[in-house]
Amino acid sequence: MTTCVFYANDIFIDIQRLPVLEHNLKMSILAYNGGCVVAMKGKNCVAIATDHRFGVQAQTIATDFEKVFEINPHMYLGLVGLQTDILTVYQRLLFRKNLYEVRENRQMTPERFAAMLSNFLYEKRFGPYFIEPVIAGLDPKTYEPFICNMDLIGCPNLPNDFVVAGTCAEQLYGMCETLWKPDLEPNNLFEVISQALVNAFDRDAISGWGATVYIIEKEKITVKKLKTRMD
Repeated sequence: MTTCVFYANDIFIDIQRLPVLEHNLKMSILAYNGGCVVAMKGKNCVAIATDHRFGVQAQTIATDFEKVFEINPHMYLGLVGLQTDILTVYQRLLFRKNLYEVRENRQMTPERFAAMLSNFLYEKRFGPYFIEPVIAGLDPKTYEPFICNMDLIGCPNLPNDFVVAGTCAEQLYGMCETLWKPDLEPNNLFEVISQALVNAFDRDAISGWGATVYIIEKEKITVKKLKTRMD
């Protein structure tokens, strides 16, 4: 059997390998609706930020889709991935969190919530939810900053600086590594996470269209909307 080859713009193309190339270029289901989330630690504070875009591959459907949800007064959960799974996972986690607080008669800490979420995702490992969670919060007693992210089967990552998730994760890693410094004050943390997020999703076609930043401190939660380019 002969192999058909031809040259296009000085690039060698093997016809027999075209199905393999086409398969490798298919979009991941995690990137089907787009979006990104980033969380950072500061000095006695923590920040989490997300974009606003909801789309179907390259088609933009809405520009007001929030991916960060309040779990309790000092803890927020960011979910990126398939939109239907985002809503399902959020509702089921809220049910489990409320059940825990009724039984234990105390507020769930970020560490315990992360353990519960990891267990919840691993239960479905053979048919997983197509989401990547990011947790940011303060301990209810010590007010120690906590951030965490996981893959779709619940493997936790607990760094001391920042966590990212979404379709522009590589760009976010680069921006965060460049801008983040230890012990940032709330105002400086807002500036760093905003610049990192905006400059990252400006380089990604399926995320962006505005952003929301949450700064979580002991006494207050500050929510700020960012206006960005809408194209």
